[in-house]
Amino acid sequence: MSGLGKVVWSGVRRRKVQTLVTGLAAMMAVTSSVLGGSLLVASNGPFDQAFARQHGAHLTAQFDAGRTTAAQLSASAHAVGVTAASGPFQTATVNPYGGSGLDVPAGMSLPPMTVVGRADPGGPVDDVTLLHGRWVSGPGQVVLSSSYDSPVKQVGMTLRFSDLPGDPTLTVVGFAQSVSQSADAWVAPSETATLTTPGAPGGYQMLYRFAAAGTTAQVAADRAAVAAVTPAGALAGVQSWLNTKQGTDRNTALFVPFLIAFGLLGVLMSVLIVGNVVAGAVGTGTRRIGILKALGSTPAQVVRSYMGQALIPAAVGTAIGAVAGNALAIPVLSTTAQVYGTTTAGVAPWVDAAVIAGALGMVTVTAWAAALRAGRLRTVDALAVGRTSRAGRGRHAARLTARLPLPRPVSLGLAQPFARPARAAGMVAAIVFGAAATTFAVGMASSLNWVQAAKNHDTADVVIQAFGAPPGPGQPGPKPSAGPPPTIDPAAITTAVNAQAGTQQYYGTATTDVTVAGVSGATTVFAFTGDSSWAGFKVVSGSWFHGPGEAVVPSTFMTATATRIGDTVTLDDHGKAISVRIVGEVFDPHTQTNEILTNAATLTAAEPDLRPADYSIKVKPGTRVSSYVDTLNTSLKPLGISAGTGQDHGASDVILALDTLTAILTLMLVAVAGLGVLNTVVLQTRERVREIGVAKALGMTPRQTVCMVLASVAVIGLIGGAIGLPAGFALHAVTVPAMGHSAGLNFPPAAINVYPASELVLLGLGGLLIAFLGALMPAGWAARASTVTALRTE
Repeated sequence: MSGLGKVVWSGVRRRKVQTLVTGLAAMMAVTSSVLGGSLLVASNGPFDQAFARQHGAHLTAQFDAGRTTAAQLSASAHAVGVTAASGPFQTATVNPYGGSGLDVPAGMSLPPMTVVGRADPGGPVDDVTLLHGRWVSGPGQVVLSSSYDSPVKQVGMTLRFSDLPGDPTLTVVGFAQSVSQSADAWVAPSETATLTTPGAPGGYQMLYRFAAAGTTAQVAADRAAVAAVTPAGALAGVQSWLNTKQGTDRNTALFVPFLIAFGLLGVLMSVLIVGNVVAGAVGTGTRRIGILKALGSTPAQVVRSYMGQALIPAAVGTAIGAVAGNALAIPVLSTTAQVYGTTTAGVAPWVDAAVIAGALGMVTVTAWAAALRAGRLRTVDALAVGRTSRAGRGRHAARLTARLPLPRPVSLGLAQPFARPARAAGMVAAIVFGAAATTFAVGMASSLNWVQAAKNHDTADVVIQAFGAPPGPGQPGPKPSAGPPPTIDPAAITTAVNAQAGTQQYYGTATTDVTVAGVSGATTVFAFTGDSSWAGFKVVSGSWFHGPGEAVVPSTFMTATATRIGDTVTLDDHGKAISVRIVGEVFDPHTQTNEILTNAATLTAAEPDLRPADYSIKVKPGTRVSSYVDTLNTSLKPLGISAGTGQDHGASDVILALDTLTAILTLMLVAVAGLGVLNTVVLQTRERVREIGVAKALGMTPRQTVCMVLASVAVIGLIGGAIGLPAGFALHAVTVPAMGHSAGLNFPPAAINVYPASELVLLGLGGLLIAFLGALMPAGWAARASTVTALRTE
C-alpha cells in the first residue's frame, strides 16, 4: 500500500464517529433516491411501453349516432392536430345476465359492458393485443377485454342478454387487452345492431392520436378540434389517455412525491454532513497536515487523502443504501405488476447505477471543496498553530453570557459555539434537517390517518345486511340489479328501526352499475335512502346532494368525464338515460373505478324496484350498542335478516406501506442529524480538552461538565428547531397535495392542516432534543476524562 493509502486508512480507522456519520448520510440519500427513482420508472415505464407498442389512442371519443353519420366521423380524422385515427366503430351498452358456466341468480346481472363492433384488432390507432383465443370472425362471437370485471375467464363460455329482443347469446372466443381501455368487449360490426335496444340511436366510437397530447391542456385543445369538425352535440363523451395512464399507476404514483421529498432531504443532509466531517477533520488535523507536508506530501496529495477518508465510508453507505432501497422497493412495487404483460416490477438497473454514481459524485465534489483548505495551508503555519483556536474567538460572547444569572458551567457552555461559528452553523443545519424531517413525518402520519378515516367512511354503530353484500367497486362478480328479493319489504325494516328507542339516524344503501357516455367500463352508483349526510364521506368542494337528480362524485370521476361541479352527466341505466347534476366532490381514495353517490329516487325511472342492500344506523348518545342490536334483531328475526355492530376497517396496504416508510426514513434522517451533532461536539470537546482540565482543576464536577457540554448545544438546538419546524410544515404542505394530484385525488384543507398548536410547540422543541441526544455521549466522555490527562493535552 502506498504512503497516501496508509494515511487514508489511518484516518478512516481513527475517526470512527466521522466514518459512521458519513456512511449513514450516504446510505440515507441512496435509499430514498433508489426508492423514488424506481417508483417513478415503475409508474411510467410499463404503460408508456405498452402505449407506444399498441399505438394507443390519445383520445377515445363516443358519438351519438342520432346526431352524426359515419361519413362525418371519418372526415374528423383530418381535424387540426390529428396524426392518426381509427373508426368509426358502432357501439352498444349491454347488461349480460349469465350464460353457460355462469351461476348468476335470478334478478342479477354482470357489470354492464361497452361493446364495440370491430372486425380487426389492428389498425393505425389502438392496436388491440389478443391474449388468449382468437378474434371474432362472425356473428354470435365476442372477445372480452382483460380489464372487464366478471367471472368469465375461459374461452367457450357464453353471455346471455335476456333484456334484449330475441334473447341473444354470444360465445367468448378470446380475451384481449387495449392499452387505451377503449371497450369492455368487441364483436363483429354486424352484431352491434342485435345488441342495440330498439328505438335507441346507438353510438359510434372514434380513436385519435394527436401531434401534441402530453398535457391536460393539450388534450382539451385536441378535443375542441374534434368537436369543431363534427355536428353540434354529437360528441357524447371522451376518455383521455392521461386519465387511463393515471388510473393504472395510482398506487405507485402516490409514493413518488413523498419519496422525492425524503430523497431531497437525504441528499442535502449528505452534502452537509460530508462537508462538515471533512472540514472538521481538516480543522482538528492542522498539525497532522503540516507533518504530512513536511514529509513531502504535495497539496494535491493532502486534498486526495481527506477526500479518500470521506469516499471510503460513503462508498460503503452507498452500497448498503442501494441494497436497502431495492429491498424496500419490492413490496411497494408489487402493486404495479403484470398490468401490461410485465412479470416483475423490480428496480431498473440503470436507476441503481445513476443513483450510485450521483451519490459518489456528490460526495467527491463536497469532500474536495471542504478539503481544499488542507491543501492551501502553509507547512510552517500548520505546524505552529496545530489545532488551537484563533485567539480572541468567542470572548465577547463569553463576557456576555458570564453576566447572565445562570450557573457558571451553563454560561460557559452557551459561549462555546461562538468560538467556532462555522462549525456551529453546520450543527444548526443538521438539526434543521432532523427537525424538518420529524415535523414532516408527523404531518404525513396525521394526513394519512385522515385519508384512512375518509376511506373507512362508514362509521355507523349498527349495520343491517338486508341482502348479501354486493362486491365492492372494481371487484368481479354479479351486482344486484333490483335490490333484495321482494319478500323483504324495506318498509318493514325501517319500521323496526324506527321502533327502537335508541335510534338517532339511519340510511339505506343500494348499489348498481351504469355506464357513462365516453367512459369504458361500469360506473358504480351508490343510491341512498333517508338522510345520508352523516355517512362519513369527506366533501372536498361543493355540497352533499339534497334530493333526486343531484349527485356527488370523487375527483377521479370528474377527471375521467372532463366535468366539474355544476355540470350534468347522462347515465345509461338498463337502457334508460338518466341525467344527474354534480353538486359536490367527495374524497374517496379506495376505488380504482368511477363512482356516483346519489339519492335512490334518482334511479326510480330505470330501476323502480331498487332497494337498499344494507342499512347504517347511528344510535343516540348513551345507548348501549350491544343491547340495541339484541333488541333490534328480535324485531328483524321474522324478516330473516339480522343486525350487527359496525365494522372496524383496518388500514389499507398502501397507507401501511407509507406509514412504515415514513417511520424508517425519518428515523434515518434524525439519526444522521444526531450523529452530525455528535461528530461536531466530539471535535469541539477534544479541542477544548485542556480548558476542561483547567475547569476541573478549579472544582468543576462531572455533573457540571455534562451541563456545560449540553448547554453548548442548547441554543443551537432551539435555533435549529425553530427553523426546521416551518421548513417541515412547508414541505408537508407541498408534498401532500402533490401526492394527491399524482394519484388523481384532491386533498381538502382538512387533510393538510393537521398540526394542532400543542403539537407544534412539541415539534419546535424537537431540535433541542436532537441536539441533547447528539451531545450526551461526548458530554459523558468529557465528564469521565482525568484532570491530569486533560491538563497534559496540547
